[in-house]
Amino acid sequence: MATTVKTVSRPAGLRRQTYLVAIAEGLWVTVRHLMRNWIGNTLGRRSKTGIATLSYPEEKKAYPERNRGLHRLMKREDGQVRCVACMMCPTVCPAHCITIVPEESPDGGIEKRPRIFEIDELRCVVCGLCVEACPCDAIRMDTHMHAWPTIRRADAILDKVELLSRGGPSTATQGGVGPFWREKVKS
Repeated sequence: MATTVKTVSRPAGLRRQTYLVAIAEGLWVTVRHLMRNWIGNTLGRRSKTGIATLSYPEEKKAYPERNRGLHRLMKREDGQVRCVACMMCPTVCPAHCITIVPEESPDGGIEKRPRIFEIDELRCVVCGLCVEACPCDAIRMDTHMHAWPTIRRADAILDKVELLSRGGPSTATQGGVGPFWREKVKS
């Protein structure tokens, strides 16, 4: 079987071969947006495109209400950690940034608790799956804080004491609002 070669001709004309017109059109769009935003911000008003510039150290943009911030561990009414070391959060974590070492509770009960609870914030992808997987509302990400810069990697690993310092008492109730939550919201 013989192979055939298909000859393809180049675009006709110098204008199409060099792409100078396409490059000039792209540069014109860039310069037009640059001038529109520069003039709008210089005159102290928002430009027609709606782009506004913040002077960052002086002005800070507020986080949205549902922003996922740094993790925190919740406490029970008696001040103990709410986590029962069920290992759901490290199991569901796609980044494998949660480390839990369980221990038996000191009062001899059947419930476990975490002896070591660590989260590596440099590995965390802020997906929130750990919060969704927790059956006892022990971990949350509603601190409205983002991870701070660190010099050493060890400074970005948050331990149980650090996570509990951000957490307050949990107001969650067992069972939630039930299957008819839409009816309860309307009334």
